Amino acid sequence: MPDQPHDILVIATSPDARQGEVRHRGRTFRCAVGKGGLKPAADKREGDGASPIGRYPLRQVFYRPDHQPTPQTCLPVTAITPAMGWCDDPSDPAYNQLVPLPHASSHERLWRDDHLYDLVLVLGHNDDPPRPGLGSAIFLHVARPGYLPTEGCVALAVEDVRCLLQQIGPDEQLEIHPPEHLPTTEHTPEKGHEDTTLPLTPCP
Repeated sequence: MPDQPHDILVIATSPDARQGEVRHRGRTFRCAVGKGGLKPAADKREGDGASPIGRYPLRQVFYRPDHQPTPQTCLPVTAITPAMGWCDDPSDPAYNQLVPLPHASSHERLWRDDHLYDLVLVLGHNDDPPRPGLGSAIFLHVARPGYLPTEGCVALAVEDVRCLLQQIGPDEQLEIHPPEHLPTTEHTPEKGHEDTTLPLTPCP
């Protein structure tokens, strides 16, 4: 399927495919991807640290209300609480789903001690329905200092996540490209320069 005009494109730019850039509506943002590099979605496995190649719907947004104002976006928005987790146990019926805490099976807390989940965009990877062991909690979230690789997610600077959330439309998707399949028709302006061929919502 050809790239859609306003899809969020994630392009690996480093030889080890752990660093990249996000392109959307004439803007380009630096990002980090999985420490395991990129893998086709069919080869993705729980805990391998890889970002799954493919095109994914944008499900919903979570944010930390004690760290961030409510994000401006067309997607559903939920404030994170200390009682929210995400199940990563392939044997659990709630695998790759939001769960209330405490939860008996393996999970990660969304209320983190760092700032990675201050803003979270949930991607529709392995969720319709979830298939055990094929990966969970593939998000777009805030990057670590220095854009260190992730556990499989896409990570940007917090101000870039906020800008992206403001720009996206309700029917857009996110596509992760391997480095050997870079889109040839996508213009890549320098960050902060508008592409007048695409509608662009200004970011503060």
